[in-house]
Amino acid sequence: MDANRRIEQALDAAVAHAEAPGAPPLLAEAIRYAVFPGGHRIRPRLCLSVARACGDDDPAASDAAAAAIELIHCASLVHDDLPCFDDAPMRRQKPSVHAAFGEPLAVLTGDALIVSAFETLARGAARSPARLAALVGLVARAAGSPNGIAAGQAWESERHVGLTEYQQAKTGALFAAATVTGAAAAGAQALPWRLLGECLGEAYQVADDLRDVACRQEEIGKPVGRDATLGRPNAAALLGMAGALARLKRLVREAVDVIPACPGADQLRAEIEAQTRLFLPASLARELA
Repeated sequence: MDANRRIEQALDAAVAHAEAPGAPPLLAEAIRYAVFPGGHRIRPRLCLSVARACGDDDPAASDAAAAAIELIHCASLVHDDLPCFDDAPMRRQKPSVHAAFGEPLAVLTGDALIVSAFETLARGAARSPARLAALVGLVARAAGSPNGIAAGQAWESERHVGLTEYQQAKTGALFAAATVTGAAAAGAQALPWRLLGECLGEAYQVADDLRDVACRQEEIGKPVGRDATLGRPNAAALLGMAGALARLKRLVREAVDVIPACPGADQLRAEIEAQTRLFLPASLARELA
């Protein structure tokens, strides 16, 4: 089964548990709305790519890890779009969750997705308690504080924030989680894989900054120019378009270079190079070549 099908099936199973009889109907509808249809599923695809490179001897555990990462990501988008943060009316070419269901349900939807991520891990990795314990710790670190996405969101409320610290928490945390959980789900040591995820996370954030500055809403499915409007750090604004593109190219090269020794290293390098092309829309990807 290919990676995309594995991811969608794992996510559908997770959402189905949240929709079980007894769930408030609007909350159940909002949870599914927040997860489907998805974007490129870059983070769970990265998780499965690393698991395969490490042998993928327990596909149920790696599928659960990939789904958990994406559920946390979807939760972060729901919360990020709220009026108290970005006040974004659109996400993935449709109304954001709070625009479609109201703010109270959007808050609860994000909360439920975070809980669902850990429930998904518990079901999928139950046969290996040691791996499950590692996965729970790794995902929790990526979701919370001091260096997870909750901290990344919180940096936006501080008077002063460095670009690197902000990007590592806001975006890099889940990319690092994708690589380390992919390794842990396959029974490999997780720590050597963190640098790969951090490089890719920073690369993705630079690409996101470029999209915010140079693309149209129709291309990326969400409002553009938000960093300037909200006074947030942006690599393209700080470095210029050429400088940001150069930084993105360097980060992708570094990511490929830091892949730990593993049975599937060559295939993983090719998959990462292919996946990083999805970071930018076609209008900008040509500049990256």
